[in-house]
Amino acid sequence: MLILLNILSGVALLVWGTHIVRTGILRVFGAELRRVLGRSANSRFRAFGAGLCVTSLVQSSNATAVLASSFAAQGLLPLAPGLAIMLGADVGTALMSRVLTLDLSWLSPILLLGGVIAFLSFKQTRTGQVGRTVIGLGLILLALHLIVEAAQPVMQGEGVKVMFGALTGDSMLDTLVGAAFAMISYSSLAAVLLTATLASSGVISLKVAVCLVIGANLGSGLLAVIGTLGQNPAGRRLALGNVLFKLAGALIVLPFAPWIAQGIGALIPYPRESVITFHLAYNMVRCVACMPLIDLVSRLCYRVLPDRPEANPELRPLYLDPVALSTPTLALANAAREALRIGDIIRTMLDNLVELMRANDPAKARSTIRMDDDVDQLYAAVKTYLARISREQLDEADSRRWTDIITLTINLEHAGDIIERVVTNIQEKKIMHRLAFSPEGLAELEDLHARVILTLQLGLSVFLNSDLRSAERLLAEKERFRDLERSYSYAHLDRLAGQSARSIETSALHLDIISDLKRLNSLFCSTAYPVLDAAGALRDTRLRRRVLDATYGNDSV
Repeated sequence: MLILLNILSGVALLVWGTHIVRTGILRVFGAELRRVLGRSANSRFRAFGAGLCVTSLVQSSNATAVLASSFAAQGLLPLAPGLAIMLGADVGTALMSRVLTLDLSWLSPILLLGGVIAFLSFKQTRTGQVGRTVIGLGLILLALHLIVEAAQPVMQGEGVKVMFGALTGDSMLDTLVGAAFAMISYSSLAAVLLTATLASSGVISLKVAVCLVIGANLGSGLLAVIGTLGQNPAGRRLALGNVLFKLAGALIVLPFAPWIAQGIGALIPYPRESVITFHLAYNMVRCVACMPLIDLVSRLCYRVLPDRPEANPELRPLYLDPVALSTPTLALANAAREALRIGDIIRTMLDNLVELMRANDPAKARSTIRMDDDVDQLYAAVKTYLARISREQLDEADSRRWTDIITLTINLEHAGDIIERVVTNIQEKKIMHRLAFSPEGLAELEDLHARVILTLQLGLSVFLNSDLRSAERLLAEKERFRDLERSYSYAHLDRLAGQSARSIETSALHLDIISDLKRLNSLFCSTAYPVLDAAGALRDTRLRRRVLDATYGNDSV
């Protein structure tokens, strides 16, 4: 019983080590890996190389599948190069299994010691996350050594040998066991490394090991299919094509598993080397053979999962991929894209607003009011999505980005409410009574409206690029807008004194719109404060603290 527990603890340590390496690499290099995959869409061979390189870093073809399917779901990655990325990912996993099965037991204590020191010394920095990844590598090497040591006494028990032989006597059953372990451990790499270790200890035969390796590859494909069930057809097509390639390879090779095991055993006398060599050769041959079939599989995937038009695309988030939540950097990028989409809806509402100032259009007023429901819907989706991102996994920069995204989203939702109220007032006080603003008053409102549009565009640009000069320009625009608001209010009062009929009829509405445009302008300008504060461009005064509290929602002042 103790021997079995030692083996299981070694397996658990192996799975945990691969998880730490995968998550650590994605946290440190998540944005760079996204760019590598995004730029590979123009060439299948470049996509194949990108998938190989990315998977070699994260040590998980499933993690690469998450990134690629997320791109596909957002329309950023066509299906054909996406399938090439997944084929490259399978070869990358096989190469990493080759590296990790070398005799590197001497390296494990060095990696663990160095990784722990780096992680504890620089916990919330990029260096700390690199140290965490190094710890994961050390745990993988240590786990492999522990499994070998624990499995040695097993060879002395004939009953244990009989049990393993009875449980793994059928090729199909062996394949299913390998697939199940890869899915449970969330890593085909861990399944293959464990298989090689058990084979070297003599616990399982080489024929069983070959079937387990084929099953582990198939399990990683099934895991990607399950992970993309909540995505749109574009994301699911990529996972479907990937598992079809793996299934075809398994069906072709499995009938020849006994002869393959005999041939490899004759060429390579060491079972551990035999298993890893087969894994590498199997994936390389299968992936190279599948490259010419990408177009055929792509057409099949489109037939099985055709695109379906959405009834109301404005009410559905486009970029909030739940699969990306395990990769905080990717999840934050998705949330930022959805926040910018809310900004686009706000821009449309503002465009409609100026048209309603000029002319009485009841239909446009009703459609603009309905757009605020879309803003509220997307705001709730982004807020929920951000809440599901683990704050403990975010470094200082990502934590600040999380705050910037939620702050912008809240401000845009407030802006939608303000525009809805303005349009409702126009509908009740102007359109229903068929009134019109005076030419002078309309010109003033159009000028303020144009400046609000400029502030919105500039604010979204600052949010996207964190440009200091644009942030400083935002504050300058805010000061200029405040002066104009005061000037135009006085000008309106002068027209009232001059008994201008149109000014008298629309006076209350005119002043309300000016006040609401000022509020909108302030909301859009608030994007500048985090950038200015990070650059030290805000003076350390009570006013500065109030600004930051208003931006981040603190109650310290």
